[in-house]
Amino acid sequence: MVDYHAANNQSTVGGAQTYMEQENDWDRDLLLDPAWEKQQRKTFTAWCNSHLRKAGTQIENIEEDFRDGLKLMLLLEVISGERLPKPERGKMRVHKINNVNKALDFIASKGVKLVSIGAEEIVDGNAKMTLGMIWTIILRFAIQDISVEETSAKEGLLLWCQRKTAPYKNVNVQNFHISWKDGLAFNALIHRHRPDLIDYDSLRKDDPVTNLNNAFEVAEKHLDIPKMLDAEDIVNTARPDEKAIMTYVSSFYHAFSGAQKAETAANRICKVLAVNQENEQMMEDYEKLASDLLEWIRRTIPWLENRTQEKTVNDMQVKQEDFRDYRCVHKPPKVQEKCQLEISFNTLQTKLRLSNRPAFMPSEGRMVSDINKAWHNLEGAEKGYEEWILSEIRRLERLEHLAVKFHQKCAIHESWTDGKEAMLTQKDYETCTLSEVKALLRKHEAFESDLAAHQDRVEQIAAIAQELNELDYYDAASVNARCQKICDQWDVLGALTHKRKESLERTEKQLESIDELYLEYAKRAAPFNNWMEGAMEDLQDMFIVHNIEEIQAMAMVPLRDNALQEELNKQNSNDTLRATFATQANTVGAYIQAKMEEIGRISIEMNGTLEDQLTNLKEYQKSIISYTPEINKLEGYHQHIQEALIFDNQYTSYTMEHLRVGWEQLLTTIARTINEVENQILTRDAKGISQEQLYEYRASFNHFDKDHSGALMAEEFKACLISLGYDGEAEFNRIMGIVDPNGSGAVTFQAFIDFMSTETTDRDTADQVIASFKILAADKNYITADELRRELPPDQAEYCIARMAPYTGPDAVPGALDYMSFSTALYGESDL
Repeated sequence: MVDYHAANNQSTVGGAQTYMEQENDWDRDLLLDPAWEKQQRKTFTAWCNSHLRKAGTQIENIEEDFRDGLKLMLLLEVISGERLPKPERGKMRVHKINNVNKALDFIASKGVKLVSIGAEEIVDGNAKMTLGMIWTIILRFAIQDISVEETSAKEGLLLWCQRKTAPYKNVNVQNFHISWKDGLAFNALIHRHRPDLIDYDSLRKDDPVTNLNNAFEVAEKHLDIPKMLDAEDIVNTARPDEKAIMTYVSSFYHAFSGAQKAETAANRICKVLAVNQENEQMMEDYEKLASDLLEWIRRTIPWLENRTQEKTVNDMQVKQEDFRDYRCVHKPPKVQEKCQLEISFNTLQTKLRLSNRPAFMPSEGRMVSDINKAWHNLEGAEKGYEEWILSEIRRLERLEHLAVKFHQKCAIHESWTDGKEAMLTQKDYETCTLSEVKALLRKHEAFESDLAAHQDRVEQIAAIAQELNELDYYDAASVNARCQKICDQWDVLGALTHKRKESLERTEKQLESIDELYLEYAKRAAPFNNWMEGAMEDLQDMFIVHNIEEIQAMAMVPLRDNALQEELNKQNSNDTLRATFATQANTVGAYIQAKMEEIGRISIEMNGTLEDQLTNLKEYQKSIISYTPEINKLEGYHQHIQEALIFDNQYTSYTMEHLRVGWEQLLTTIARTINEVENQILTRDAKGISQEQLYEYRASFNHFDKDHSGALMAEEFKACLISLGYDGEAEFNRIMGIVDPNGSGAVTFQAFIDFMSTETTDRDTADQVIASFKILAADKNYITADELRRELPPDQAEYCIARMAPYTGPDAVPGALDYMSFSTALYGESDL
């Protein structure tokens, strides 16, 4: 089947004129096909007589009876309803030529360009030229003004035939020749309008002569359409004459003019319903997308607000990786959905304004402002979550460091205290000599000094344990237990040290008394005793513990040097990571800022047509999207930064969060700007706004948009209205309600041009739709479901039936539907 809507995309007058010029371009040197000439003679003669009989006359021979111009002028007066100049009654050739010229001049005055047709040839009875002239008249007065949807003339007539015969089996109207040979199309046209006259199901495709004769006879008898062709002439011709068929079919079109009026009404209703159905679908899509997005935000925020602490840095880094996955994988599609939601909302509002419908008010909680608020809360939760993760990683890193330090110090201390209780509780002094006791006392004094020196380590251990508790270390219980054990042991060592010292001093006094008794003996045995005591001292000095520890401490110095070198290498690596991230961040930040400024300039400039602007913006969008790998590279550097536990960067003022938000805003802004231009094209095409008017609107808008924000605040818009001649607070409030139905306090350029074009453009109204329904209802105040199903396409008929309330007027009948309130609801507040 032919694409009905693409059959002719020219304007009614222009399309018909072009077609007529082509049809009128008669070739003087070629003869008509004899079969076609015969068909044209019969058809054109019948067509002329169908009009001439209204003036009480007719013609018998088409090339003879128009030679004097008298019946030709009469024919034109009948079909046009206008008076032509008074004809000349003389019988001379010049009189006839003058009369024919008056007729041709009249035809030309109707915008018809006559090609190759002259008065002399008509007067001379040239059959080809006479038939060409009559065809020109038929085309101008019977076919040119036919208009169906956006097609006209021949294409309009063809579309009318296709639409009327579409439901009928074995009918496929593609042209005005062979599509009519089997006669079924003629019968289908009659049956569609007068089903009482034709039993269509009884017709057979293989009996064209019967079919054609049936249609022609019914048309002549019941529809006042004279028989213009013989069935045999059509059937026996390989390709019937197109002009003859068109002329015949146009008579059917005009015969059903009353039905055509109903069709026009149905067309208006269909267009209105189609707009409403499309708008409703967009509303449903918006509501669903808004609900899904809000639900996703509702589910996501608790996850971002969850502050359940982990035990280790590794565990927190898993959370950090999950958050990175959320930012890079899960959130970007939602950013696009949010952007698409705003675009859909703006496009829908534009279409509603263009179709004279009230602004769309989403259900409670699903306004764009509600979504923006929820999104703001989401981003606030994001920021808080990321900051918490970083602070937790810092805390856990500190805790792990402190825990290692605590256990290291505990291990050193416990190693030092190992055996100390046994040493302090032994009673070796009971069998010692005075000198041995004195040596033990000296050794004990050295131990007391060592013990005092270890007091700092015990205090450090206690301080670290306290800090671990304050930082909420997960294994604080074991830390506290170990610390308490060390502290308790320290108290015990202190007590044992004091007790041993008392015992040693008491023993020393006892031995000094005994020593006096043995003084004499000792003097005599001095050499031996001196030797023995020296040997004992040497042996005892070999086991002073603090000397061993000092040796071990000296061995730790190279190990600490290695650790410091490792830390230096780590910090150098971290500094390189900082510099790498900063270089890329500074590049990306400058790029985003520059592109945002360029888009701001583009959105207020007026370079080229809207189509040019749209093309340039889409290319610009591609260029921006192609920058995505640079953003991904930056994300990779940021991941290395986080894995290295780097929390500051002196080389850049940009943070990853700042750049992410900027990138999302850039993508959203270019998409929103493209949508604004698309909506401007919608408005321009719907309202017939010229490019010059758009420039004028843009210039006015920019003049009052002082801060170049792309929107006029209330006071700016008020000043703009005053400059346009509007005055009064009530008038301003009325207009503000139109251009800012959602009360945002700002007027976009799209809303501005919608308003400006609306002020000067006619639109469909509820009254017009009611009038159209009234035609379909045969002037009744109600309409029935059967009438709707007969006149409207199935989906739109059922759409109306489902939404029309029962009619309750005094003339109501069972099954009556109220089309008046339905039509009004289309243009006012409704819950469709």
